[in-house]
Amino acid sequence: MKATELRAKDAEGLNKELKELLRAHFSLRMQHATQQLSNNSQLRKVRRDIARVRTVLHEKATAA
Repeated sequence: MKATELRAKDAEGLNKELKELLRAHFSLRMQHATQQLSNNSQLRKVRRDIARVRTVLHEKATAA
């Protein structure tokens, strides 16, 4: 997911995306804890996507 794609969304869409990413992150953490996660790089990708969404939300909040 690119930041330019996120900037095109409104705040409501970003919040929805953030909730989905947080659920995915929780699921991946549980899989990792139970030794069921085969691709550990997924955790890093989801964590960085969460950071991107939060950054864009913060940018929109300060611009308004």
